[in-house]
Amino acid sequence: MYELIQLSEMSYYIQSPAKIGLVRLNDKEVCLIDSGNDKDAGRKVRQILDAHGWTLTAIYNTHSNADHIGGNRYLQGQTGCRIYAPGIDCDLTRHPILEPAFLYGAYPCSDLRHKFLLAQESDAEYLTKDVLPEGFEIISLPGHFFDMVGFRTPDDIVYLADCLSSRETLDKYRISFIYDVAAYIKTLEMVKTLKAEMFVPAHADAAKDIAELAQYNIEKVWEIADRILTLCGEPLCFESILQKLFAAYSLTMNFEQYVLVGSTVRSYLAWLKDTGRLNAYFENNLLLWERV
Repeated sequence: MYELIQLSEMSYYIQSPAKIGLVRLNDKEVCLIDSGNDKDAGRKVRQILDAHGWTLTAIYNTHSNADHIGGNRYLQGQTGCRIYAPGIDCDLTRHPILEPAFLYGAYPCSDLRHKFLLAQESDAEYLTKDVLPEGFEIISLPGHFFDMVGFRTPDDIVYLADCLSSRETLDKYRISFIYDVAAYIKTLEMVKTLKAEMFVPAHADAAKDIAELAQYNIEKVWEIADRILTLCGEPLCFESILQKLFAAYSLTMNFEQYVLVGSTVRSYLAWLKDTGRLNAYFENNLLLWERV
């Protein structure tokens, strides 16, 4: 873990729970794509930088999930580097309490206020084309989170953030986190058409061809949608739908899974309602969902 893997003359990634991109800008200066999940990850990155005599100039966050911004504060404090994050995700990076609050739908209880969901604050600025190193390209990847992006480097390495998961992850955890299902499917269809020297997803192996894995992620979305529609053959409230999905997929409920899977299921319900496949109505002071 935290091994530095070289992909090309200038582009690398650091093997970690969420891969950290590292790109050499010249003989001395580097930038990071994301920063790992916590202060300890930041320390390990700093050790790699020191071992190679590199100076960190900037961190480009793909989105604001805690496992991608957790090392920001430590690295910024140690190096004075600038931090950039896209759109709404910049606000969540500056005010990370917004992530567990968004997932829970209210002020989060203490079981949700920990480093897995709540990173330390960092002084992030809005990501624009103007702040990118020369030759870098921003790739819009909405769906998984609000304004998530990826990056293409000048030597044609594409960092894909969380827009897809490995087969092993999908087969084990079954329901991956999605904020906007329609946007997620559209992003994956776009990713299937991309060409690059190498793709680096945060939660799957680096690969020269990503189309097959992107298609597998799409198929899993439709599988979950079909299961929700089948469950809603009878009117069900959200809690019943969630409980039946956990049972069907042999998942174990805890606070983290409740908010992560629960938020995703609500996104599916909204998408299925907006596309005319589910009805939603109130009865006996319950919001019920029923297949059309």
